[in-house]
Amino acid sequence: MNKFMDWIQNVLMPPLAKVGNNKYLVAIRDGLVLTLPAIISGSVFLIVANIPIPAWTKFMEPYMDDMNAAVNGSFGIISLLAAIGIGFSLSRALGLNGLSGAGLSVMAFIVTSFNNKLAINTDNFASSGLFTAIFCAFISVLIFKLFVKKNWVIRLPEGVPPTVSSSFISLAPAFVTLLLFWILKVPLGFDLNQFIQKIFQPLLFALNTLPGIMVYMFLVTLLWLAGIHGDMTLEGVTDPIFLQFLAANALAYAHHQPIPYITSSGFTSLFSMMGGTGATLALVFWMLRSKSKSYRDLGKLAFPSAIFEINEPVMFGFPIVMNPITMIPFVLTPQILILTTYTLMAIHWIRPTVLMVPWTIPPIIGPMMATAWDWRAGVWSAIELVIAAAMYYPFFKVAEKQMLVKEAESVSTDGDTE
Repeated sequence: MNKFMDWIQNVLMPPLAKVGNNKYLVAIRDGLVLTLPAIISGSVFLIVANIPIPAWTKFMEPYMDDMNAAVNGSFGIISLLAAIGIGFSLSRALGLNGLSGAGLSVMAFIVTSFNNKLAINTDNFASSGLFTAIFCAFISVLIFKLFVKKNWVIRLPEGVPPTVSSSFISLAPAFVTLLLFWILKVPLGFDLNQFIQKIFQPLLFALNTLPGIMVYMFLVTLLWLAGIHGDMTLEGVTDPIFLQFLAANALAYAHHQPIPYITSSGFTSLFSMMGGTGATLALVFWMLRSKSKSYRDLGKLAFPSAIFEINEPVMFGFPIVMNPITMIPFVLTPQILILTTYTLMAIHWIRPTVLMVPWTIPPIIGPMMATAWDWRAGVWSAIELVIAAAMYYPFFKVAEKQMLVKEAESVSTDGDTE
Protein backbone atom coordinates (compact mmCIF):
# COMPACT_ATOMS: atom_id res chain seq x y z
CA MET A 1 0.00 0.00 0.00
CA ASN A 2 2.81 2.41 0.88
CA LYS A 3 4.52 1.70 -2.46
CA PHE A 4 1.27 2.48 -4.28
CA MET A 5 0.87 5.76 -2.42
CA ASP A 6 4.49 6.64 -3.19
CA TRP A 7 3.84 5.90 -6.88
CA ILE A 8 0.83 8.23 -6.85
CA GLN A 9 2.79 10.96 -5.10
CA ASN A 10 6.03 10.74 -7.09
CA VAL A 11 5.05 9.45 -10.54
CA LEU A 12 1.39 10.22 -11.27
CA MET A 13 0.94 13.53 -9.48
CA PRO A 14 3.75 15.74 -10.88
CA PRO A 15 2.56 15.73 -14.53
CA LEU A 16 -1.08 16.12 -13.50
CA ALA A 17 -0.16 18.98 -11.18
CA LYS A 18 1.62 20.69 -14.09
CA VAL A 19 -1.50 20.32 -16.19
CA GLY A 20 -3.56 21.89 -13.45
CA ASN A 21 -1.21 24.88 -13.15
CA ASN A 22 -0.79 25.48 -16.88
CA LYS A 23 -1.64 29.15 -17.51
CA TYR A 24 -3.65 28.36 -20.65
CA LEU A 25 -5.81 25.77 -18.91
CA VAL A 26 -6.21 28.08 -15.92
CA ALA A 27 -7.33 30.80 -18.33
CA ILE A 28 -9.99 28.44 -19.73
CA ARG A 29 -11.15 27.55 -16.22
CA ASP A 30 -11.29 31.16 -15.06
CA GLY A 31 -12.70 32.47 -18.33
CA LEU A 32 -15.59 30.01 -18.33
CA VAL A 33 -16.72 31.47 -15.01
CA LEU A 34 -18.16 34.31 -17.10
CA THR A 35 -20.67 31.87 -18.60
CA LEU A 36 -22.06 30.72 -15.25
CA PRO A 37 -24.35 33.69 -14.48
CA ALA A 38 -26.00 33.31 -17.89
CA ILE A 39 -26.34 29.53 -17.56
CA ILE A 40 -27.76 29.70 -14.04
CA SER A 41 -30.12 32.55 -15.00
CA GLY A 42 -31.35 30.59 -17.99
CA SER A 43 -31.81 27.56 -15.76
CA VAL A 44 -34.10 29.57 -13.49
CA PHE A 45 -36.42 30.25 -16.43
CA LEU A 46 -36.45 26.54 -17.29
CA ILE A 47 -37.13 25.60 -13.68
CA VAL A 48 -40.01 28.06 -13.36
CA ALA A 49 -41.49 27.09 -16.73
CA ASN A 50 -41.41 23.37 -15.97
CA ILE A 51 -42.59 23.00 -12.38
CA PRO A 52 -44.28 19.56 -12.46
CA ILE A 53 -47.70 20.68 -11.21
CA PRO A 54 -50.51 20.08 -13.75
CA ALA A 55 -52.26 23.38 -13.03
CA TRP A 56 -49.00 25.31 -13.37
CA THR A 57 -48.01 23.47 -16.55
CA LYS A 58 -51.34 24.32 -18.13
CA PHE A 59 -51.02 27.94 -17.03
CA MET A 60 -47.55 28.24 -18.57
CA GLU A 61 -48.42 26.71 -21.96
CA PRO A 62 -49.19 30.04 -23.70
CA TYR A 63 -45.96 31.55 -22.38
CA MET A 64 -43.47 28.81 -23.21
CA ASP A 65 -42.08 30.59 -26.28
CA ASP A 66 -41.55 33.70 -24.16
CA MET A 67 -39.72 31.69 -21.51
CA ASN A 68 -37.62 29.91 -24.14
CA ALA A 69 -36.48 33.28 -25.45
CA ALA A 70 -34.66 33.76 -22.14
CA VAL A 71 -33.17 30.26 -22.46
CA ASN A 72 -31.91 31.03 -25.98
CA GLY A 73 -30.53 34.34 -24.76
CA SER A 74 -28.49 32.65 -22.04
CA PHE A 75 -27.56 29.11 -23.06
CA GLY A 76 -27.49 30.29 -26.66
CA ILE A 77 -24.53 32.65 -26.14
CA ILE A 78 -22.18 30.69 -23.88
CA SER A 79 -19.49 30.40 -26.57
CA LEU A 80 -19.56 34.16 -27.13
CA LEU A 81 -19.23 34.73 -23.39
CA ALA A 82 -16.42 32.15 -23.25
CA ALA A 83 -14.48 34.03 -25.92
CA ILE A 84 -14.75 37.20 -23.83
CA GLY A 85 -13.83 35.53 -20.54
CA ILE A 86 -10.95 33.41 -21.83
CA GLY A 87 -9.51 36.25 -23.87
CA PHE A 88 -9.58 38.46 -20.79
CA SER A 89 -8.14 35.85 -18.41
CA LEU A 90 -5.34 34.75 -20.74
CA SER A 91 -4.37 38.36 -21.50
CA ARG A 92 -4.10 39.12 -17.81
CA ALA A 93 -2.06 35.95 -17.24
CA LEU A 94 0.38 37.03 -19.96
CA GLY A 95 0.70 40.56 -18.61
CA LEU A 96 -1.47 42.19 -21.28
CA ASN A 97 -4.51 44.44 -21.12
CA GLY A 98 -7.41 42.11 -20.38
CA LEU A 99 -10.12 44.22 -21.99
CA SER A 100 -8.16 44.49 -25.24
CA GLY A 101 -7.53 40.74 -25.27
CA ALA A 102 -11.24 40.06 -24.75
CA GLY A 103 -12.11 42.37 -27.64
CA LEU A 104 -9.66 40.69 -30.02
CA SER A 105 -10.97 37.25 -29.05
CA VAL A 106 -14.58 38.18 -29.71
CA MET A 107 -13.71 39.74 -33.06
CA ALA A 108 -11.92 36.59 -34.19
CA PHE A 109 -14.76 34.40 -32.98
CA ILE A 110 -17.39 36.48 -34.78
CA VAL A 111 -15.50 36.17 -38.07
CA THR A 112 -15.45 32.37 -37.74
CA SER A 113 -19.23 32.43 -37.22
CA PHE A 114 -20.11 33.70 -40.71
CA ASN A 115 -21.97 31.23 -42.88
CA ASN A 116 -21.48 30.69 -46.62
CA LYS A 117 -23.55 33.78 -47.38
CA LEU A 118 -21.30 35.81 -45.02
CA ALA A 119 -24.10 36.38 -42.54
CA ILE A 120 -23.50 35.67 -38.85
CA ASN A 121 -24.65 32.19 -37.86
CA THR A 122 -25.73 32.66 -34.26
CA ASP A 123 -25.99 28.89 -33.78
CA ASN A 124 -22.22 28.95 -33.24
CA PHE A 125 -22.72 31.24 -30.24
CA ALA A 126 -24.25 28.30 -28.35
CA SER A 127 -22.46 25.21 -27.09
CA SER A 128 -21.28 23.98 -30.52
CA GLY A 129 -18.85 26.89 -30.83
CA LEU A 130 -17.21 26.53 -27.43
CA PHE A 131 -13.94 25.00 -28.58
CA THR A 132 -13.77 27.48 -31.46
CA ALA A 133 -14.11 30.28 -28.90
CA ILE A 134 -11.18 28.84 -26.94
CA PHE A 135 -9.06 28.57 -30.08
CA CYS A 136 -9.87 32.12 -31.19
CA ALA A 137 -9.02 33.47 -27.74
CA PHE A 138 -5.68 31.68 -27.68
CA ILE A 139 -4.61 32.74 -31.20
CA SER A 140 -5.70 36.37 -30.90
CA VAL A 141 -4.07 36.82 -27.48
CA LEU A 142 -0.84 35.17 -28.65
CA ILE A 143 -0.74 37.55 -31.62
CA PHE A 144 -1.32 40.40 -29.16
CA LYS A 145 1.51 39.09 -26.98
CA LEU A 146 3.90 38.81 -29.95
CA PHE A 147 3.28 42.39 -31.07
CA VAL A 148 3.76 43.78 -27.58
CA LYS A 149 6.91 41.74 -27.01
CA LYS A 150 8.43 42.88 -30.33
CA ASN A 151 7.14 46.41 -29.73
CA TRP A 152 5.26 46.37 -33.05
CA VAL A 153 2.59 48.60 -31.54
CA ILE A 154 1.47 52.20 -31.69
CA ARG A 155 2.32 53.99 -28.45
CA LEU A 156 0.79 57.37 -27.76
CA PRO A 157 2.59 60.12 -25.80
CA GLU A 158 2.41 60.23 -22.02
CA GLY A 159 -0.58 62.10 -20.74
CA VAL A 160 -3.04 60.34 -23.03
CA PRO A 161 -5.73 58.58 -20.97
CA PRO A 162 -4.77 54.92 -20.32
CA THR A 163 -7.92 53.54 -21.97
CA VAL A 164 -7.17 55.41 -25.20
CA SER A 165 -3.49 54.40 -25.08
CA SER A 166 -4.40 50.73 -24.57
CA SER A 167 -6.75 50.76 -27.54
CA PHE A 168 -3.98 52.03 -29.83
CA ILE A 169 -1.53 49.44 -28.50
CA SER A 170 -3.95 46.72 -29.60
CA LEU A 171 -4.61 48.32 -32.99
CA ALA A 172 -1.85 46.56 -34.97
CA PRO A 173 -2.50 43.09 -33.47
CA ALA A 174 -6.22 43.63 -34.02
CA PHE A 175 -5.66 44.24 -37.74
CA VAL A 176 -3.44 41.16 -38.10
CA THR A 177 -5.95 39.03 -36.14
CA LEU A 178 -8.82 40.23 -38.29
CA LEU A 179 -6.82 39.68 -41.48
CA LEU A 180 -5.86 36.13 -40.48
CA PHE A 181 -9.37 34.97 -39.62
CA TRP A 182 -10.87 36.86 -42.60
CA ILE A 183 -8.51 35.08 -44.99
CA LEU A 184 -9.45 31.72 -43.52
CA LYS A 185 -13.17 32.36 -43.71
CA VAL A 186 -13.74 34.52 -46.80
CA PRO A 187 -11.12 33.93 -49.55
CA LEU A 188 -10.36 30.34 -48.47
CA GLY A 189 -13.90 29.46 -47.33
CA PHE A 190 -12.50 27.39 -44.45
CA ASP A 191 -15.06 26.44 -41.77
CA LEU A 192 -12.89 26.61 -38.66
CA ASN A 193 -15.76 25.78 -36.31
CA GLN A 194 -16.58 22.53 -38.11
CA PHE A 195 -12.88 21.61 -38.33
CA ILE A 196 -12.33 22.10 -34.59
CA GLN A 197 -15.45 20.14 -33.72
CA LYS A 198 -14.12 17.19 -35.73
CA ILE A 199 -10.80 17.36 -33.90
CA PHE A 200 -12.44 17.29 -30.47
CA GLN A 201 -15.16 14.80 -31.39
CA PRO A 202 -13.24 11.79 -29.97
CA LEU A 203 -12.80 13.56 -26.63
CA LEU A 204 -16.44 14.63 -26.56
CA PHE A 205 -17.49 11.08 -27.34
CA ALA A 206 -15.18 9.60 -24.70
CA LEU A 207 -16.41 11.77 -21.83
CA ASN A 208 -20.03 10.96 -22.64
CA THR A 209 -19.35 7.23 -22.35
CA LEU A 210 -19.40 5.20 -19.17
CA PRO A 211 -15.70 4.16 -19.34
CA GLY A 212 -14.64 7.72 -20.11
CA ILE A 213 -16.48 9.33 -17.21
CA MET A 214 -15.30 6.61 -14.82
CA VAL A 215 -11.66 7.20 -15.81
CA TYR A 216 -12.18 10.93 -15.27
CA MET A 217 -13.56 10.38 -11.77
CA PHE A 218 -10.76 7.92 -10.98
CA LEU A 219 -8.19 10.61 -11.78
CA VAL A 220 -10.07 13.18 -9.69
CA THR A 221 -10.07 10.94 -6.62
CA LEU A 222 -6.43 9.92 -7.08
CA LEU A 223 -5.40 13.57 -7.17
CA TRP A 224 -7.31 14.26 -3.98
CA LEU A 225 -5.63 11.33 -2.23
CA ALA A 226 -2.31 13.03 -2.88
CA GLY A 227 -3.59 16.31 -1.46
CA ILE A 228 -4.23 17.98 -4.84
CA HIS A 229 -7.65 19.47 -5.65
CA GLY A 230 -8.59 16.94 -8.31
CA ASP A 231 -11.70 18.67 -9.63
CA MET A 232 -9.97 22.03 -10.05
CA THR A 233 -6.87 20.45 -11.62
CA LEU A 234 -8.86 18.89 -14.46
CA GLU A 235 -11.43 21.66 -14.91
CA GLY A 236 -9.47 23.40 -17.65
CA VAL A 237 -9.74 20.29 -19.81
CA THR A 238 -13.19 18.98 -18.89
CA ASP A 239 -15.31 22.04 -18.10
CA PRO A 240 -15.69 23.14 -21.74
CA ILE A 241 -16.93 19.66 -22.58
CA PHE A 242 -19.37 19.29 -19.70
CA LEU A 243 -20.72 22.82 -20.22
CA GLN A 244 -21.19 22.10 -23.92
CA PHE A 245 -23.17 18.99 -23.00
CA LEU A 246 -25.31 20.93 -20.51
CA ALA A 247 -26.11 23.75 -22.93
CA ALA A 248 -27.12 21.24 -25.60
CA ASN A 249 -29.29 19.38 -23.08
CA ALA A 250 -30.96 22.58 -21.89
CA LEU A 251 -31.83 23.74 -25.39
CA ALA A 252 -33.10 20.27 -26.30
CA TYR A 253 -35.26 20.14 -23.19
CA ALA A 254 -36.64 23.64 -23.78
CA HIS A 255 -37.69 22.64 -27.30
CA HIS A 256 -39.06 19.22 -26.23
CA GLN A 257 -36.38 17.24 -28.04
CA PRO A 258 -34.51 14.11 -26.85
CA ILE A 259 -31.76 14.87 -24.32
CA PRO A 260 -28.47 14.15 -26.16
CA TYR A 261 -25.89 13.84 -23.35
CA ILE A 262 -25.80 11.87 -20.10
CA THR A 263 -22.61 13.25 -18.54
CA SER A 264 -23.40 16.95 -18.78
CA SER A 265 -22.27 19.39 -16.11
CA GLY A 266 -23.71 18.32 -12.78
CA PHE A 267 -23.67 14.59 -13.51
CA THR A 268 -20.60 13.83 -11.41
CA SER A 269 -20.95 16.60 -8.83
CA LEU A 270 -24.61 15.89 -8.01
CA PHE A 271 -24.77 12.12 -8.41
CA SER A 272 -21.36 10.92 -7.18
CA MET A 273 -20.07 13.66 -4.85
CA MET A 274 -22.66 13.94 -2.08
CA GLY A 275 -20.88 15.97 0.56
CA GLY A 276 -17.93 16.57 -1.78
CA THR A 277 -15.60 14.41 -3.86
CA GLY A 278 -15.72 10.80 -2.73
CA ALA A 279 -19.32 11.09 -1.43
CA THR A 280 -17.89 11.84 2.02
CA LEU A 281 -21.21 12.96 3.51
CA ALA A 282 -21.69 9.28 4.35
CA LEU A 283 -18.41 9.28 6.29
CA VAL A 284 -19.54 12.38 8.22
CA PHE A 285 -22.72 10.52 9.15
CA TRP A 286 -20.71 7.66 10.68
CA MET A 287 -18.49 10.13 12.52
CA LEU A 288 -21.53 11.74 14.13
CA ARG A 289 -22.49 8.31 15.53
CA SER A 290 -18.97 7.27 16.44
CA LYS A 291 -17.82 5.93 19.83
CA SER A 292 -14.71 8.07 19.39
CA LYS A 293 -14.98 11.57 20.82
CA SER A 294 -12.45 12.86 18.29
CA TYR A 295 -14.52 11.62 15.37
CA ARG A 296 -17.79 12.87 16.89
CA ASP A 297 -16.31 16.34 17.32
CA LEU A 298 -14.94 16.31 13.77
CA GLY A 299 -18.30 15.12 12.47
CA LYS A 300 -20.09 18.03 14.18
CA LEU A 301 -17.56 20.44 12.70
CA ALA A 302 -17.73 18.97 9.19
CA PHE A 303 -21.47 18.33 8.91
CA PRO A 304 -22.70 21.88 8.10
CA SER A 305 -20.21 22.28 5.24
CA ALA A 306 -20.67 18.68 4.03
CA ILE A 307 -24.39 19.27 3.55
CA PHE A 308 -23.41 21.97 1.07
CA GLU A 309 -20.85 19.77 -0.74
CA ILE A 310 -17.72 21.16 0.94
CA ASN A 311 -15.52 18.42 2.37
CA GLU A 312 -12.10 19.94 3.06
CA PRO A 313 -12.59 19.44 6.85
CA VAL A 314 -13.01 15.72 6.20
CA MET A 315 -10.28 15.47 3.57
CA PHE A 316 -7.62 16.96 5.82
CA GLY A 317 -9.14 16.41 9.26
CA PHE A 318 -10.09 12.73 9.23
CA PRO A 319 -7.85 12.56 7.11
CA ILE A 320 -8.61 11.00 3.75
CA VAL A 321 -5.55 12.46 2.03
CA MET A 322 -2.70 9.88 2.03
CA ASN A 323 -4.78 7.55 4.23
CA PRO A 324 -4.68 3.89 3.05
CA ILE A 325 -7.71 2.97 5.18
CA THR A 326 -10.16 5.29 3.47
CA MET A 327 -8.53 5.16 0.03
CA ILE A 328 -10.61 2.21 -1.17
CA PRO A 329 -14.10 3.60 -0.39
CA PHE A 330 -13.05 7.09 -1.46
CA VAL A 331 -12.12 5.84 -4.94
CA LEU A 332 -14.61 2.99 -5.29
CA THR A 333 -17.80 4.68 -4.04
CA PRO A 334 -17.95 7.32 -6.83
CA GLN A 335 -17.26 4.59 -9.40
CA ILE A 336 -20.25 2.57 -8.21
CA LEU A 337 -22.50 5.64 -8.12
CA ILE A 338 -21.44 6.73 -11.60
CA LEU A 339 -21.97 3.22 -13.00
CA THR A 340 -25.48 2.93 -11.58
CA THR A 341 -26.53 6.52 -12.33
CA TYR A 342 -25.28 6.34 -15.91
CA THR A 343 -27.22 3.10 -16.41
CA LEU A 344 -30.44 4.57 -15.00
CA MET A 345 -30.15 7.61 -17.26
CA ALA A 346 -29.26 5.49 -20.29
CA ILE A 347 -32.45 3.44 -19.89
CA HIS A 348 -34.45 6.64 -19.29
CA TRP A 349 -35.43 5.94 -15.71
CA ILE A 350 -33.88 9.26 -14.68
CA ARG A 351 -33.62 12.40 -16.80
CA PRO A 352 -30.04 13.62 -17.44
CA THR A 353 -29.09 17.01 -16.06
CA VAL A 354 -30.50 19.83 -18.16
CA LEU A 355 -30.09 22.79 -15.79
CA MET A 356 -27.16 24.42 -14.04
CA VAL A 357 -27.55 24.59 -10.28
CA PRO A 358 -24.89 25.82 -7.84
CA TRP A 359 -22.65 22.92 -6.82
CA THR A 360 -23.34 23.75 -3.17
CA ILE A 361 -26.99 22.65 -3.41
CA PRO A 362 -27.54 19.75 -0.95
CA PRO A 363 -28.20 16.16 -2.10
CA ILE A 364 -31.74 15.17 -3.15
CA ILE A 365 -32.68 18.81 -3.81
CA GLY A 366 -29.80 19.49 -6.23
CA PRO A 367 -30.38 16.43 -8.44
CA MET A 368 -34.10 17.16 -8.66
CA MET A 369 -33.50 20.77 -9.70
CA ALA A 370 -30.77 19.90 -12.21
CA THR A 371 -33.00 17.32 -13.91
CA ALA A 372 -35.90 19.80 -14.17
CA TRP A 373 -37.80 18.47 -11.15
CA ASP A 374 -37.49 14.78 -11.97
CA TRP A 375 -38.63 13.28 -8.64
CA ARG A 376 -36.87 10.02 -9.49
CA ALA A 377 -33.53 11.86 -9.33
CA GLY A 378 -34.33 12.89 -5.75
CA VAL A 379 -35.27 9.36 -4.75
CA TRP A 380 -32.12 7.99 -6.37
CA SER A 381 -29.99 10.59 -4.60
CA ALA A 382 -31.36 9.38 -1.27
CA ILE A 383 -30.60 5.77 -2.22
CA GLU A 384 -27.08 6.81 -3.20
CA LEU A 385 -26.51 8.17 0.31
CA VAL A 386 -27.40 4.74 1.68
CA ILE A 387 -25.04 3.02 -0.78
CA ALA A 388 -22.21 5.40 0.13
CA ALA A 389 -22.83 4.84 3.83
CA ALA A 390 -22.64 1.08 3.33
CA MET A 391 -19.39 1.44 1.38
CA TYR A 392 -17.69 3.54 4.05
CA TYR A 393 -18.95 1.64 7.10
CA PRO A 394 -16.42 -1.25 7.36
CA PHE A 395 -13.46 1.03 6.65
CA PHE A 396 -14.69 3.61 9.12
CA LYS A 397 -14.97 0.96 11.82
CA VAL A 398 -11.33 0.03 11.27
CA ALA A 399 -10.29 3.67 11.60
CA GLU A 400 -12.56 4.12 14.62
CA LYS A 401 -11.00 1.13 16.37
CA GLN A 402 -7.54 2.62 15.88
CA MET A 403 -8.70 6.01 17.12
CA LEU A 404 -10.27 4.50 20.25
CA VAL A 405 -6.94 2.86 21.06
CA LYS A 406 -5.15 6.19 20.66
CA GLU A 407 -7.69 7.95 22.87
CA ALA A 408 -7.35 5.26 25.54
CA GLU A 409 -3.58 5.58 25.46
CA SER A 410 -3.86 9.34 25.71
CA VAL A 411 -6.11 9.09 28.79
CA SER A 412 -3.74 6.56 30.34
CA THR A 413 -0.74 8.81 29.71
CA ASP A 414 -2.50 11.80 31.20
CA GLY A 415 -3.38 9.74 34.28
CA ASP A 416 0.20 8.59 34.73
CA THR A 417 1.44 12.18 34.43
CA GLU A 418 -0.85 13.32 37.19
